Amino acid sequence: MFLGVVSLFADMTYEGARSITGPFLATLGASGAAVGIVAGLGELVGYGLRLASGALADRTRRYWAITISGYVLNLLAVPAMALAGRWEVAAFLIVAERTGKALRNPPRDVMLSYATLQVGRGWGFGLHEALDQIGAVLGPLFVAGVLYLNGDYRVAFAGLSISALLALGTLAAARISFPTPRDFEAKAGVEITDTSFPKAYWIYLGAVALVAAGFADFPLIAYHFQRTSLISADLIPLYYSLAMGIAGLSGLAFGRLFDRLGLSVLMAASLVAALFAPLVFFGGTGLALLGMVCWGIGLGAHESVMRAAVANFVPANRRGAAYGIFNAGYGLSWFLGSALIGILYDTSRLGLVAFSVAAQAASIPVLLLVYREVSRRGGHRTGE
Repeated sequence: MFLGVVSLFADMTYEGARSITGPFLATLGASGAAVGIVAGLGELVGYGLRLASGALADRTRRYWAITISGYVLNLLAVPAMALAGRWEVAAFLIVAERTGKALRNPPRDVMLSYATLQVGRGWGFGLHEALDQIGAVLGPLFVAGVLYLNGDYRVAFAGLSISALLALGTLAAARISFPTPRDFEAKAGVEITDTSFPKAYWIYLGAVALVAAGFADFPLIAYHFQRTSLISADLIPLYYSLAMGIAGLSGLAFGRLFDRLGLSVLMAASLVAALFAPLVFFGGTGLALLGMVCWGIGLGAHESVMRAAVANFVPANRRGAAYGIFNAGYGLSWFLGSALIGILYDTSRLGLVAFSVAAQAASIPVLLLVYREVSRRGGHRTGE
């Protein structure tokens, strides 16, 4: 629960910031392609570094030290955005914020995988995602309020320092209360006898890559809303807040269903999420709102079921590396997809939508291959 509260305040901080980074970059002179590339580069660096962070966590077992250092960088980069005078400086801070998240996520997810074994990993990760998204709702709401009263992006970034400090304080309390999270799994009598990654894990990464490539980052969506005047500037954070609320609720529901039904839940979520692109980029105000609901459903599945499944594929003593590889693959695919989607936004909206839908839909048959591989091996480790 401590880590969930930390995530609530942390998400309030950086998701509040992310709700306006697209329009903020636009006010500093960035193009649509630049916004897409910056968003994708942030994800590439953020997820790519998780490969090293996960391996380091496995090697040193210093889960708390790595997690805390990552949170410090992740959270303090946000209020620093208030000082950015050029879009290149703002872009650097966006990448720095993602870098901090890269450092802390693999060891944090390993600790979550230990703590959630007895209650069900799908439910545990889903509950964590729900608390995440409470913060992700409150952050954009806070930003929307600041913009309504003041209209200054810089004041909004500075105000998010409050939630950043609350997150760091709660994190310190969690470290003092639970110094060795691995004891949760040790007490459950889990034996570690294998150190290899099964074939199903690698096929699963292929499905994850397709989902990530086709899933547009919100800064580009917000950029589209502002550029087309489809949504007024002070309402854009509210659309993001709605999507975050949907992500939290869907993540909780998908987590519970995953413990019972396995990867079929992720297949269904991917089909729904594929609808966001035509609704957001072709629709009017009402359809764009529905598109954000679909986008939130997809994000909820990514942050709960997609993460929970990794722990069920691999042995406990390789879990940090497994999460690192998983996140690196996800981030590389997100970067390549975001860069292409940003370029297509400036050249062909139809091409953008076609690519987004096709990539996410293509993950379904790959997930079916994962299910068959697990069944062939006589197990059901994707939803235990």
